[in-house]
Amino acid sequence: MKAGLSRERLVRAGAELADEAGFDQVTVSALARRFDVKVASLYSHLKNSRDLRTGIALLALEELADRAAEALAGRAGKEALTALADVYRDYAHEHPGRYAAAQLRLDPETAAASAGVRHARLARAVLRGYDLDEPDQTHAVRLLGSVFHGYVSLEMGGGFSHSAPDTRETWSRTLDALDALLRNWPDP
Repeated sequence: MKAGLSRERLVRAGAELADEAGFDQVTVSALARRFDVKVASLYSHLKNSRDLRTGIALLALEELADRAAEALAGRAGKEALTALADVYRDYAHEHPGRYAAAQLRLDPETAAASAGVRHARLARAVLRGYDLDEPDQTHAVRLLGSVFHGYVSLEMGGGFSHSAPDTRETWSRTLDALDALLRNWPDP
């Protein structure tokens, strides 16, 4: 086995592979080819491909949460909303495979220990600027995730590439509309 292989190095290499080839192409076999080692030599660091994919998902969630926390520092209201939204969109464009990995369904114990919990707290921090109480705050957190992920997924899949205006303009208008909705949240 090549010296210097560790779980962390393999997960990072898997994340790079995901960005290059797509998250669905990440396997222990593909990673072994990347390092020019036998598959069996990686099993001292990884249980299987699912373990590798989970590691990439956890890495992506952590990277996204770190970026979001930095972007939100000192911001409130629409400025915070836009900062959070842009973190997700920019990350998806820079790291498409990792972004896909961040959507991986984790088992409850792994999810509870992941940076996914930080994502929910960061979204709730943005929503403090909109004065929403429960259960509306939870509804709004889900709305943010749906809008951010839905838009990015459609954009990355080419769904908006065949018409004007430019997707950046639509993104900006979408965030304007989302801000207006959050400021005027309907009563139940």
